[in-house]
Amino acid sequence: MTGPIPKPGILDIAAYVPGRAKLAGVERPLKLSANENPFGCSEAARAAFLAAASELHLYPDANTSRLRGAIAEKFKLEPERLVFGAGSDEVFAFAAQAYLGPGDNAVQPQYGFAAWAIAVAATGARMKSAPEPDFVADVDEILAAVDESTRVVFVANPANPTGTWLPFSEIERLHAGLPACVLLVLDGAYAECAIGIEGFSDGLDWSRDKQNVLVTRTFSKAYGLASLRIGWAYGSSSVVSALDRIRLPFSVPRAGEAAAVAALGDDAFVRRSVAAFDQGRRELDAALRDKGLRTLPSATNFVTACFDDAKAADATFAQHSILVRHLANYGMPDWLRISIGTPDDIKRVIAVLQQVDPAKAP
Repeated sequence: MTGPIPKPGILDIAAYVPGRAKLAGVERPLKLSANENPFGCSEAARAAFLAAASELHLYPDANTSRLRGAIAEKFKLEPERLVFGAGSDEVFAFAAQAYLGPGDNAVQPQYGFAAWAIAVAATGARMKSAPEPDFVADVDEILAAVDESTRVVFVANPANPTGTWLPFSEIERLHAGLPACVLLVLDGAYAECAIGIEGFSDGLDWSRDKQNVLVTRTFSKAYGLASLRIGWAYGSSSVVSALDRIRLPFSVPRAGEAAAVAALGDDAFVRRSVAAFDQGRRELDAALRDKGLRTLPSATNFVTACFDDAKAADATFAQHSILVRHLANYGMPDWLRISIGTPDDIKRVIAVLQQVDPAKAP
């Protein structure tokens, strides 16, 4: 090889594979492959974004001051204990860079979000995956995987790509079993979808007095601002200080910050979206099960289902201009993840579903 040579391990990383967005010969396929909000975003957020167009020549506020204050007020958090990134993906990378290096390891459930492993591998550390019986994170298995070289544990609640969740008592048990030197990253990308489920908590208030917990959130899902890439996290002063030292200064654009502040104030939009997710999820889940397909219990804006031939089922949906997510790259080759769309979108999916062969017994 000629030219610069990447450091060991970089070329071994499997690049992140997003849900498909294009389909040959189809101008606008129905995209149910990326868990986006099919209802768009708050009108207030859109107006704030457009109003900021006159400021495109200006650098963003390096401290993300307006959004920092709005989040702190809404969730009753200390503003100095917040850190921001280009989506929560970048915050995961901050955590990995700050706490991991060659010889260290991180631990995740078996079907962990793919961006975590990429962030870990980029530091020269190793990701360990704890068995996830029946597609639900298992606290005992995670704790059994932790060793003297573990520095970070990643858990999403609810989880992607399975949609399953843990009662918060299990998150508390996980934290209690971790050494103080291990950072617990609690990914709450879908937390808005699960608020109200008995036994669920987003962990923000609980984490206030924890020195080794980082709770991450995003504006990409329930708030409908996926294209703006705005993520944030709440942690102890020492953890946030470490992350801030490697955070790039302008990762949240001015227009994005303005839109996020407005979105945060539109509770009605989020409530409507979450209610629609819940209704659509129930309808899609029922249709899948009526077809004889196994589905995983979900507290998100998607349903994950097992097919006899998931690749063929994926192709059948694509033939009808519907894009879903085949989970082969997650080690789930028999499974498809289907995002919740509008009521009309769900009707289209259910109609096409009638052409799909039944699933094999799990």
